[in-house]
Amino acid sequence: MESLLLDKSLEFASQVVLFYEEFSQSRKDTTIAKQLLRSATSIGANINEAVYGNSKADFIAKLHISLKETGESIY
Repeated sequence: MESLLLDKSLEFASQVVLFYEEFSQSRKDTTIAKQLLRSATSIGANINEAVYGNSKADFIAKLHISLKETGESIY
């Protein structure tokens, strides 16, 4: 299934994973970087769950969670 949102979220998550791997090698405290890693990878996971949601309401709820994770990643 083609999905521009899934494609973009996967690309973003991949970039964050690469950033985290490099950052964690050069820093001792990676607390904030770990949170970025969690929120960035959660975006695509929730979009994927939305695609396979049980109802329209479930679809909307999962996309809303993904939007919130996007905001957290930006912060």
